[in-house]
Amino acid sequence: MANKRAFEIAFVGLKPGIHEFTYEVDDKFFVEKGVTDFTNCNASIKLSLDKKSGFMLLKFEIGGKANVTCDRCGNPLPMDIWDEFNMLVKLVENPEEMNDQEEDPDVFYISRTESHIDVANWIYEFVLLSFPIQKTCSEEEMGGPLCNKEVLEKLRMMEVKEQEANSNQIWKGLEQFKVKGKSKK
Repeated sequence: MANKRAFEIAFVGLKPGIHEFTYEVDDKFFVEKGVTDFTNCNASIKLSLDKKSGFMLLKFEIGGKANVTCDRCGNPLPMDIWDEFNMLVKLVENPEEMNDQEEDPDVFYISRTESHIDVANWIYEFVLLSFPIQKTCSEEEMGGPLCNKEVLEKLRMMEVKEQEANSNQIWKGLEQFKVKGKSKK
């Protein structure tokens, strides 16, 4: 990473209390970290670090915009991202052992001898987690100017065919219960 130190916080020099940091990340940050399924990302991260004796509370507030591919029609879709995440960082003698045993993903251990904490990986993860799992326009916007109308029409046709096939399947098997012969009155 070109400017790795930009995401390191020298917490030993900080007085107990709340300290705020801001970060701006874009596509370059994510490309250096790995493959992403969005483009034109501009995310702002506000980090509040509450330093206590023996631990730190970190609150990440994520906000921004990016272009994603619509899961429904495949066209580019602009999306707002926003979320909040909390981390508890504890200072301990044996951080590797404690991190291996810890089941809570929001708790992280570092050595008491550490002087800096790198938040780049958390920023990367938290921005990725700020995107919804299903990336589609709302029902009201479906079929709007951003949608691929040809794909939506094909999906609608497939849905109609599937419903017709399933409607015939509902009654399949009931033929065996038909009364053979004429019923008596």
